[in-house]
Amino acid sequence: MQSRSRPTAEVLGELELLREEDPEVHGKRLFGLVYPTGDAELEALVHDAYERFLFANALNPLRFPALARIEKEVIAMAGDLVHRAPTELHGGTMTSGGTESILMSMLVSRERARARGIEHPQILAPLSAHPSYAKAAHYFDMDYVAVPLDSGYRADVAAAQGLVTENTCVIVASAYTYPHGVMDPVVELAALAAENGIGCHVDACIGGFVLPFMEMLGHPVPPWDFRVEGVTEISMDVHKYGYVPKGASVILHRDDDWIWHQTFFYDKWGAGLYATPAIAGARSGAPTVAAWAVMQHLGLDGYKALVADLCATVARVRTGIGAIGGLQIVGEPIGPLLALRSEEVDLYAVADVMDEWGWHLNRNTDPYGLHLMISPAHRDVVDELLTDLADAMSHHGPSKGKPARYA
Repeated sequence: MQSRSRPTAEVLGELELLREEDPEVHGKRLFGLVYPTGDAELEALVHDAYERFLFANALNPLRFPALARIEKEVIAMAGDLVHRAPTELHGGTMTSGGTESILMSMLVSRERARARGIEHPQILAPLSAHPSYAKAAHYFDMDYVAVPLDSGYRADVAAAQGLVTENTCVIVASAYTYPHGVMDPVVELAALAAENGIGCHVDACIGGFVLPFMEMLGHPVPPWDFRVEGVTEISMDVHKYGYVPKGASVILHRDDDWIWHQTFFYDKWGAGLYATPAIAGARSGAPTVAAWAVMQHLGLDGYKALVADLCATVARVRTGIGAIGGLQIVGEPIGPLLALRSEEVDLYAVADVMDEWGWHLNRNTDPYGLHLMISPAHRDVVDELLTDLADAMSHHGPSKGKPARYA
């Protein structure tokens, strides 16, 4: 840290220069990590909500009772979307994101297994599942076993059945998967979990604020939420297609009692009882307040309108991709996440060209190809995207060797 104080304008000016090194989050050319709507009123609401609770600390619900009430309402609204039966505790907590939600769910499964005398509980998760399950195994002294995928890049149920052991404590399903945007067979995986008396965690961190509204709009959506017998936990990120800034996620349990397995209590401290339901202690209340504000503002009708618009945009993209020779969509994606492959063209070389033209597409390793997460604001750039993608498919050099990196 420098010794002299710096004028506010100077500090902000340097931040502005630094920001120019990163992709423009509202520029409609970034296909992942952020989820722009293009709705100026919604953006202004988020800013105003954040400002009102910018310095609020969600650590102590007794000191910030309004913030605690807001958080409970967000959890309850999320639970309603996935058909969780209402209860007094709402069966869940807010977390900083999908990773923390998954970690908390796996911790609950570990604690329940250890109560049954299992020393090294086993997580059974598809190869396409988020790396947070492997991270949970690393953090919590659990074993991680990957379930192979079928030809449609969904979890292979028969393979999963053969991998269940007496140490398996949870079976994972994604609704939908991040690498390919396809739905795992939730009904079958949840039934397998129920047969073995263990939990089934559905990772809906991406799909949790898309699939319910697709179903309301009449799109065919296979069963995946708490209406499915055997589903015991669901994670869903409000900061993805719920359209609020990072970090706002929800972990929900079917049974209220399960939440106590993830809650840490410590009363041997001179400052009094310390109790937290997730990893973080002190945490900003602003993301939770923004989630509440956006959910209240949009309501079911607002979200349905956004998802209807999003589905229309995805349909345009899919049609355009189908018209580009040598380019195919992987599997049967259900929503706004598309993985692309080619038997004729090195798509990493195509991505290099798109990078040079200011597009920010993602790279996949299995199968080798491209990855797009489409947001509502992309409605305005579909034609330009498809034109440039077709041009890059026809005019590219050798791949520069840029690796696929999610984080």
